[in-house]
Amino acid sequence: MPEIRLHDTRSGELRPLTARDPGNKVGIYACGPTVYNRIHIGNARPFVVFSWLKRFLAHEGYDATFVANVTDVNDKIYDAARARGIGSEELAREMTAHYVADTEALGLGRPDHEPLASETIDGIVSLIAALIERDAAYAVEGDVYFRVRADAEYGSLSHRHLDDLDQGEGVEGASLKEDPLDFALWKAQKEGEDTAWDAPWGRGRPGWHIECSAMAEELLGVGFEIHGGGSDLVFPHHENEAAQTRLGRGAELAQIWMHNGMLEMRGEKMSKSLGNISLLPEVIEEWGADTILMFYARGHYRQPIVFAPDTLRDASGFVKRVREAGRRLVDGPSPDDMAEHRDAFFTALADDFNTPRAVAALAAWVSEANRREDVGRDQLVEMLDIFGLAPLANGDAADGPDAEALALLDARNAARADKDWAEADRLRDALADAGWTVRDGPDGAELVRA
Repeated sequence: MPEIRLHDTRSGELRPLTARDPGNKVGIYACGPTVYNRIHIGNARPFVVFSWLKRFLAHEGYDATFVANVTDVNDKIYDAARARGIGSEELAREMTAHYVADTEALGLGRPDHEPLASETIDGIVSLIAALIERDAAYAVEGDVYFRVRADAEYGSLSHRHLDDLDQGEGVEGASLKEDPLDFALWKAQKEGEDTAWDAPWGRGRPGWHIECSAMAEELLGVGFEIHGGGSDLVFPHHENEAAQTRLGRGAELAQIWMHNGMLEMRGEKMSKSLGNISLLPEVIEEWGADTILMFYARGHYRQPIVFAPDTLRDASGFVKRVREAGRRLVDGPSPDDMAEHRDAFFTALADDFNTPRAVAALAAWVSEANRREDVGRDQLVEMLDIFGLAPLANGDAADGPDAEALALLDARNAARADKDWAEADRLRDALADAGWTVRDGPDGAELVRA
């Protein structure tokens, strides 16, 4: 089994992946959405990256379990539900269903577990009780706060000094805290909050950070292999997760902390607060899931990636190139001498999950295949499957046109080449009747679901 190295945010180094358990079992936990609104294209990046990572680890012989939580108890949910005049549980259920449907459209399948914070209250209460017992937390007027200065290693994940920190809780609970650095583990129920649970220190609901510590521990235990999420979560969320488990359980929550970069709109982070978001279902409808997945693959997971028409067109053009190559291939094994490109693909992924380098190896394989006859598609299927794009190897699209629609597009292209505009228009209308819009671009015509 080849060595797989991943960048660990805490150490700042590439660390070899080491399975705790026999049978090469590996746990992956990635922080999922807070379900108060539809997710945007940037929110989907961790879902894609860690879904791919699980596929790659399975290919390499690991028994990987992927957990992606849903935060359905949160201040933002209360606020959004109140603004709509509905209950917070109703809003959370509605937005969770949207999240599942929107990410399902990417064609990557589901994580092995998708726990809800609202269904993990017992584990949350148990962890808070352990922290209080160890004098790492304290209850006051129904709230419970974590003593940040009790953790000698606090700040080691985000590489920040205590005196420079701000938990981002504003003035909430300020008069109750022993130290402004302390953060909430449990919040007493307030007027207008319609969801709460009983706990030894009073009726209320959990803070954001404790939810993930408890959900991860319940499904993967303590000391699991990979904890993932967006780089915007390093502080305070992941720093606080790590501290809670460290003091509550006397062990580190995860071995490797792996963070993906943000999507940018020409230099600024995409976020709901900035109002520069593109919702995931809208982007899939316009560009197709294949293009979205290839767009993500062309950027290294740790780096920011620019979301713009030109980067999407580049990804779309490469998808089209791979699909057209796939239509020329035959069933069966690929030539042995093309395995160097396949090997380079998987070597790149083993080196800090370098998808851009893997895509370059994929492109080299496609170029070689286009120069030859009777090339088998096995190696191409094997590579594309990591990205959830295996149908491209057959000339198809995971979410896209079938053979009949592609044949109509070919006929339209031929009619246009012959300047038979009436026939080209007839074929365009036939495609529209079948649910496809023809988009003509510099790289040729492609089909987009209407």
